Formats: sequence, structure tokens, C-alpha cells
Amino acid sequence: MTDDRCILVIDEGTTSTRAVLYSADGTVIASAQKELTQHYPAPGLVEHDASEIWERTLACARAMVERAGGAHRIAAIGVTNQRETVVAWDKTTGKPLTRAIVWQDRRTDEACRTLREAGHEAAVQEQTGLLLDPYFSGSKMQWILRNVPEAAALGERLAFGTIETWLVWNLTGGVHITDVTNASRTMLMGLEASDWDAGLCAMFDVPRSALPEIVPSAGAFGETQADLFGAPIPITGLAGDQQAATIGQGCFAEGETKATLGTGAFILANMGTRPPRSQHRLLGTVLSEVGGERMFALEGSVFVAGSLVKWLRDSMGLLSDAAQSEAMARSVADSAGVMFVPALSGLGAPYWLADARGSITGLSFAASRAHIVRAALESIGHVFHDLAAAFGSDGAPWQLLRLDGGMSANDWLAQDIADVLGVPCERPEDVETTARGAAILAAIGAGLYPDLASASAMVSPRARFSPAMEENTRAGRLAAWRKAMAGVETTA
Repeated sequence: MTDDRCILVIDEGTTSTRAVLYSADGTVIASAQKELTQHYPAPGLVEHDASEIWERTLACARAMVERAGGAHRIAAIGVTNQRETVVAWDKTTGKPLTRAIVWQDRRTDEACRTLREAGHEAAVQEQTGLLLDPYFSGSKMQWILRNVPEAAALGERLAFGTIETWLVWNLTGGVHITDVTNASRTMLMGLEASDWDAGLCAMFDVPRSALPEIVPSAGAFGETQADLFGAPIPITGLAGDQQAATIGQGCFAEGETKATLGTGAFILANMGTRPPRSQHRLLGTVLSEVGGERMFALEGSVFVAGSLVKWLRDSMGLLSDAAQSEAMARSVADSAGVMFVPALSGLGAPYWLADARGSITGLSFAASRAHIVRAALESIGHVFHDLAAAFGSDGAPWQLLRLDGGMSANDWLAQDIADVLGVPCERPEDVETTARGAAILAAIGAGLYPDLASASAMVSPRARFSPAMEENTRAGRLAAWRKAMAGVETTA
């Protein structure tokens, strides 16, 4: 590798947006980050300001271009993003029509339930790999068309997009594209298709004219406007955050599995070139499309992970900062019988209980603040255990789980997950594998590497956590978890 230019990654997440500067061999040079405002207008509703996302993303990117020494020092840009979140804007003015509806938002639950009751879910899952749930983008677009008068009135001027589409539109001055990994999360594209499906678009009343062009994960997608960074920079890599993290973890072979612990937790198992068809309410999704080859993944999506620690800190006042959770978990021998079901925004895979709500049970005078925090962290391992059973039944058993994301930096949690699963876990030195995956795709798209195999040089080294929990301890915890979950399921 002789190219000494940098790769700039835009990593637009749920709680913050970042820009990360990499060398061509995968070394992190620098990063800039800004928090995003979370809007909760009513229970179950989660929104972002799309203009704020763009402005703060641009500020971070400009800081990294300056750090690199100017636009001529950037070989390519990769973009990775929070998936399923929907932005609607006017193609003529470029202005958003309403706040972005975030992936966590549950406002379309009734519309999805109506479609399920009408018997559509089996066909939708067969075609898209997805379940009829508010999580996905199609019903969000439908809601905007029905509830934002300006959207319905725009006609051909209406643009829809997930966050990478919105960012590329602004970076390029009007290129309207989405990559295949993000498109596969809308419920408007078949898993093996290369364009939007007319029947699915009709089901959600989404006009084809409002949707972007679907492109691969790596390639020449356009250039940034010259005035943004002083000179045009090519955009050559695009992927939804969880697919990018899977690439960043080096899960290039069939059966390799990663779990990203961010705002939510997302487990993806590489399924090779065969589209997965889950019989246990997991999701089939496109993992990547590089060099004309489409790879697929089986996915379990957990709605609450890092956001649980944030809630303990900000809403409950049990923590002064997120990092304190590890010390508090270690300060007690167990949870003192406390069980935490982390259903603060419903339960995702493998339960799919949109109406479920979080619960804390088993409280006694013996329970302290530390016991509650520990129980909250333990709940991640419990959910992962249920997911592991579903993956195994769908033909993707976990022999090794690769952890990443900010929450995985908690050594106690990484060990607890390995203990509860009874399988080893690995964690890279650089836990921000989402951005790294986008850098790998951008490097391939820019011609710095010919394919994924050669780009494995950019994957970070890993530490290992081997299971060490006694079987009776594991069995006792899982029995208590099943009892807690039974209560949630009967009241949801």
C-alpha cells in the first residue's frame, strides 16, 4: 500500500455524529464528534432534526479535512449511518419537510398491525427478510405522506431517504442514492432485487418518484461540492451502520458473527451468498455488495442497549457517567435477585413485542443502586442468550461472538456476555468498527484495495473473553430471566 492519502468516514449515529480520519492501512488518525438532539414529542415517538444532523456532520467532516491537510489529502469518503430513520425533503429547496422519524419510533405500530392481521407478513418476510414492524422505513414514509400535508402536495418534488441518502444529497448538491444495505431495511426492496418493488411500494402508498437510486456498497457514487471542503472529494463507500460494523469486524466468511452494542444491540451472522429465511423471527438483510457479489446476513435487532445506561444516568440518576456502570456492577457479587427487562421502547428480536414495557422485579431491602445497575447490564446477556438459540435454530450457531460498539468497552459486560452464552467473545482494540467498515468499503471503492479479502489488513487486532461462569449460576439466572419475561409477555 503506497497511497499515503487518508480516508474520511462520516459515521452518523443515533445519539451523535462523527467524522473519523483513517490512513490507508486502517490506523485511526483523528476524529471529531458532536451530539445530536433527541426529540421525544410523545411516548413511543422519537425524532431528529435533519438539518441539525447535516450541519453537525459537516462541521465534523470539515475539522477532519483540515486535520488531514486539505481535501487533496483525502482519497475517498465513506458514509455509514443509523438505519431505518427517514427524512423527507423538497428536491427543489433541499429543505426537510418535518423532523426525521428515528428507527426507534413506534408511531406506525397500528398500521403494521393492520397489515399483519390482513395476512401480509409471511409474504413480506419471504420477499424482504423483514417483519411487519414500525422499526422499518416503509411505514414511516407512509405516515409522513398521510400526516404531513406538505409531503403529499409536493408530488414529483418529494424526496425520501434514509440518513446516508440525506447526507450524500447535501454533500453532492443533489445526488439521490441509497446503498443496497440501507435499501434492504426499508421493506420496499426484495432481498435479491436491485430496484424498488412496485407491490411493496403500493402496500405502503410510497411513490417510486420519491425514492433514491439503489447502488452497491463500494463504487464511485459522486463527488462533494467543491465549496464544502475546498475541492471535490469522491464518495466511494456506503453502508448501514450494522452492516458496516460487520465488515469492520472482518466477518467476511459465512458463519462469522458480530454483536454491536451501541444505542441498541445488533447481531449479524454472515450467511454468504444465500438469502436467509428465518423461521424464528430473525431478519434477513443484505450485508454488502462489492465487486458484483451480494452477501447476506441473518440479524437479531435489540432495541435497547447503550440507551439503557443513558437512561439509568440521565432519567434515573443512578449513574454520574456511563463508565461508572462497570465499577458498580463489579462492586456487588450478584444482582440480589433483581431482574431487569430492558423493554423501554418495546422488545425486538426474537420477541417482537412492540407494546412491551421495561420492568424491574425482585426488589427487596437488600437491593441497592449497584444491584439495579448490575441487573440492567445482566439483561443484555439474557437477551443475547435468547437470540443465540434463535440463530442456532436458523442454522447459524454462534461458535464465537465478536463484540464492538461503545458499550463493549465495558470489560465486565463483555465477560458476562461470554459467561451467559457459554461461548468465547472477542473485542477489537478499536471498538468503533462501524466507521472502520465504512473505511474498508471506501478504500475498495477508491481502488486502494481490490476486494474485501485484501482489505482485511485494515481490521483491528482483538482481545478474547472466555466463558468462566459455573453452570448452576448460569441456569439460575436464565430461569429467573424466563420468569421475568413471562410476566412481560402476558401483559404486553
